[in-house]
This record gives sequence, C-alpha cells and structure tokens, in this order.
Amino acid sequence: MQNKNVLLGVSGGIAAYKACALTSKLTQQGANVKVMMTKSATEFVSPLTFQALSRNPVYTDTFDEKDVEKIAHIDLADWADIFIIAPATANIIGKIANGIADDMITTTILATKAAVYIAPAMNVNMYEHPAVIKNMQTLTDFGYFFIEPGAGYLACGWIGKGRLEEPSTIIDVIKSHQNSPRLLAGKKVLISAGPTRERLDPVRFFTNYSTGKMGYKLAEVAAEMGAEVTLVSGPVNLDVLSSSIKRIDVITAEDMYEAMTKEFSTHDIVIKAAAVADYRPKVTYEEKMKKQDGFLQVEMERTKDILKTLGEVKTKQFLVGFAAETQNPKEYGLDKLKRKNLDAIVINNVAQEGAGFGSDTNIVTYLNKRMDEHEIPKATKKEVAREILRLILHDMKDEQA
Repeated sequence: MQNKNVLLGVSGGIAAYKACALTSKLTQQGANVKVMMTKSATEFVSPLTFQALSRNPVYTDTFDEKDVEKIAHIDLADWADIFIIAPATANIIGKIANGIADDMITTTILATKAAVYIAPAMNVNMYEHPAVIKNMQTLTDFGYFFIEPGAGYLACGWIGKGRLEEPSTIIDVIKSHQNSPRLLAGKKVLISAGPTRERLDPVRFFTNYSTGKMGYKLAEVAAEMGAEVTLVSGPVNLDVLSSSIKRIDVITAEDMYEAMTKEFSTHDIVIKAAAVADYRPKVTYEEKMKKQDGFLQVEMERTKDILKTLGEVKTKQFLVGFAAETQNPKEYGLDKLKRKNLDAIVINNVAQEGAGFGSDTNIVTYLNKRMDEHEIPKATKKEVAREILRLILHDMKDEQA
C-alpha cells in the first residue's frame, strides 16, 4: 500500500467505528488516505477522528469546496488509486447500483476510474434480501470488487452473515487483488463445478454432496488473473463474483456433457472440477412414485464420461481433471490421469478433515502427465485454486519450451 492514494468512503452503520482502525492501518502501511463520510456516518463517528488518523481533511458535503480552484469530488475521483467503501450499507450499495449521486461518496464514485472495493455491513436479513443481492450483482458486473462480510453476532442482536470484515483482512484482500499478476490475460478457461441431479420422478433425484465451492474459486481466481472464463455449473447456492465469468447453468450429467463438449474447442485450459453422476435411473416417472411395502429397486445406467470424451478429442487444450477419493487416492488418480488422456489431475481424499465437500478449505495433490507431483497443504479453496492455476501455467510453459 506504500504511496497508494486511498479514498475511504464511510457510510452510516455501527460498523463505522471499524473504519477508524482501517484508516489507521492504511496510514501505517504508507498509504495516503482521504476519508469521505455520509451524513449518517457522522452520527456514529466524528469527522475529527478520521482527520486525526489520516492527517487529511475529511469530506462530508458535496458543496463544501475546500479549494476554490478545484471541484472537490472530481479532484478526489481523479486522485484516488483505490476507492474503498467500508462499511457499505444496503442504502449506499443500492444508490451506487442505480446511479444515484446525492452525497459526496456517490458523486465521487460515479466519477472515479480507481479500483473500487466494497465491504458490506448490515443485518443478515438485509444482506440476504433479493434487492440487496441484485444490487451487489450489478456492482460486480460494473467491475467493483466485494469483500464479503464475516458471520457472527451482529450489533442488532442477530447471529449470521453481515459483520464488517476486520480491517487487517480488508487490507490483505485488497493487496492480494492488487498484486495478483494477470498471467492468464488472453487465455480462455473452461471450468465445470458443482453436482448434477439425475431425476427419478417429479419429487426425487439422485445427487452428491458437491457444493461447487472449489470450481467457483477456480473461476474467480482465473478471472482475477485476466482470463476469459466460462463456468458450467450444476445446481449450487453460489454466485459468480466477476463480470468476466460467463456462467452456464445445467442440471443433469447429460446437460453438462452437452455444454462442456460445445464449449471445449474454443478454450485453452479446461478444468473439470464438477462431481458428475456416474449413473442415472434407467426409467424415470412422470408422476410421483407411491410408497409400497418391501424393497424398492431402481435400475441405473451409466452416464456419458465427459472427461474421457474431452481427452479423446483434445488438440491444443490443457485438460485437467479432479479425483475425489476416499481410499488409495493417488493410485486411483494416476489411473484416471492415464486412462482419460489428461495433462494433469488434482487428487484429494474427501474423507480427510479439511478437504471434504462443502468445506471452505482443501488439501490436494497436483499430478501432471510427466509424473511431477506437488502437494498443496491445507489452505482456503481460493488459495488452493491460485496454486493449481500457477502449476497449470508452469506446465504449459514447459510444453511450449
């Protein structure tokens, strides 16, 4: 953050007190910090506090021009390298998403070309309201970057997601994002994620425990690294976090087969992280099956092997598979690598603590076709995704050398 010009917008929520610590930490790390506050924010923290911490004037009124030779909000918009809104209330998120400019922060953010980071803080029910979700997606499409709130005890008494992330974490996320090299610029990356659902009748289906978190983090990091990303997703409760990610939603293994084979030829890197059903009911029913005495037998048939099909037709693509195992993971992973003509495979033991479906962490082994093996110890799925993509790029450079 050394010598970065950071504009900090503080909106009116109880979490405004954390913005004081954020200002202090940014200043300590060498950033030049200027603070803007909404009128509501001044009800929680005095502008004088931010002035003392930043050693710069604090801006609260669009019409208070401190230098008659400059238009303050335009001058600040041009000055900033980084624009942070923390805390970001539902109100200010909604105003920015809809182009409303009625205070110092909203007028300045519409005029800036700086990188914008938004750290929401609000009641959990507000954070999950469809209007707020829609507005955040709009801002994501604009290219703004969200720093997700933490979960815990909220000032309103509720327990859930909505607590402003800690100042040190906000800074770490911004630094990581700012310093992330765009090593995949010009590359097209195809990723599959999540489970599939194989229908039995109108109310029942077969599926698995995959949540799609690993595949979505791969897509997110690939986009941050400059790639044009296509994400083929089974049914999950996740949102894409970048406008440069094209999402294709599918339900069944057949749907995923059609989408992956259609997109395959135009991509440079293909990562199949989805947990696709190997079998589906041979017979499906249009009406709900009624409970009967005794056993129920459901005859299953094989679904198409997507990864094997892609391995048979690949030309220039670097093809990566995933092997989620519960026993002898490396043995089964190596067999899959060879049998399906892959360039690399990511192997993990889903029975291992910290590596299972639904976890926010993972522990994997990356194995390429030259039998180079790289252990990636327990880390967040985003960190694991970054390391996987780094290894893929390293292998691609070796092939081209």
